[in-house]
Amino acid sequence: MTIFDQRYQKVTYQYNAAGNINFDVVQNRADALEELEKLQAELDRAVKAGVFDEDSATDAEYQLRKAVQQAKKPEPVKKTILGHLNQAKDVISGVAATVGAATGLVAAFEKAIEVVQKFF
Repeated sequence: MTIFDQRYQKVTYQYNAAGNINFDVVQNRADALEELEKLQAELDRAVKAGVFDEDSATDAEYQLRKAVQQAKKPEPVKKTILGHLNQAKDVISGVAATVGAATGLVAAFEKAIEVVQKFF
């Protein structure tokens, strides 16, 4: 029998969107927008947990905010949404190379990009 002593461990942020963010259930633009807003909340949570330095946090939040704003428009421009999502993903990918906690967010952005390509 193995016993794990976790008394002195400190977890600042752990990406766990199971049941929360689910791009696989998206059926239309409204669903896609809802999941993008959940991704925005998750990114905010990661920023508050200190996963990103100030510059990276600002860049990623800005790009995702612009993507969501564009998606909310009556006639959203897919290319613009994808551009912002890709830029945000690039920022997060750069951080994920050194901070393992950000890797889950990279995967979420990749799924978001797939959904936008399909429904916008």
